[in-house]
This record gives sequence, structure tokens and C-alpha cells, in this order.
Amino acid sequence: MSIHRRTFLKSAASVIPAAAFPNVFAQSSPQTPIASTPHPVPAGEDRSGHLHSLGFSSLAFKVVTSDTSSNLFVIEQSNLLPDKGPALHMHLSQEEWFYVLEGEVRFQVGDQRLSLRTGESILAPRRIPHCFSATGSPAHMLAAFTPADKIEQYFIDGAAHPSLATTADFMNRYDMQWLGPSPFWKS
Repeated sequence: MSIHRRTFLKSAASVIPAAAFPNVFAQSSPQTPIASTPHPVPAGEDRSGHLHSLGFSSLAFKVVTSDTSSNLFVIEQSNLLPDKGPALHMHLSQEEWFYVLEGEVRFQVGDQRLSLRTGESILAPRRIPHCFSATGSPAHMLAAFTPADKIEQYFIDGAAHPSLATTADFMNRYDMQWLGPSPFWKS
């Protein structure tokens, strides 16, 4: 039985993007239930109704780890301040994807520095150093982590101790490696 080229290409095109995020689409284990009903989160609100902050933006949890068996965690960052942001760091076991909703955000991912505007996105692969900061005026963006690992707990604990959230000892507890201050920080 032969397969037509067009049919094959359509099938491959639908599978290849999913292969980029295998953990997101993985079957959950029986011990870890995932959300069985939709849970809409209104604009500007947090999944649990409580906003968070590390001191450089307001964070709303949109998809929490308990919804995805720790395969995905999504946050909305609003009022991301210029010349502020996380320390230069890397995640040891997760990818982080950023999507700019409004404004302009400077990124360093590996050795590359670039500015992204509304509608643009970038992936920071695991074990690649990265950091970011708004440019000029406050910005608004989404960030997704896969697999989620300890990142949700990092944001919860970091919000309780914002002065520690961008320090080496604190970040290292959550499977991240602190690499130094952000090149975007201003005194």
C-alpha cells in the first residue's frame, strides 16, 4: 500500500511540532492526576486568585503544575519593569519559552542579545544561560516552562522572599543555576 506524498507531508507536519515538547503531551502516570475539567483564568488574574511578584513584575499563574502532572507551567508577567528582571541563570532540566504580549523586552539567550516586540517569542533551551528586562516602559509577556519541575514552587517561595529570589543559593534550590547578575540591571 503506497501513501501519497501530500498525505505523508500533512501527517508529518502535524506530528513534528508535538515532538518538540514530548513531556507536554506525555501520558500522565496513574499516581498523578491531571485536571479533568477546564479551568478558565480571566485576563489579569491568577489560577488561584492570588497574584505573585519577585519585585520586577506581577505574576499570574495561568497553567499550574497540578493541571499537567508537572509537564507544563505558564505564567503571565505584567508590569515587567525596565532595567530589572531575573539574574543571568539557566534551567538544568527545562525549556523556557517567552512570548511578548505588549511592549519591548531585551533578552540574552546564550551569547545572543536581542529585543523582542509585541507578538514575538523566543525559546531558552535547558542549560542555556538567559535573562531579560523590559526596555523603556513596562512590558507584558507570557512564559511557559516544560517540564515544570520545581519552577512553580520557586515563584511561590520567591514571592514570599523577593530579596532572595535572584540570589545564587535560592535559585540553585529549584534546579536552576545562578550565573551572575543580569547585564540589564541598572543601579
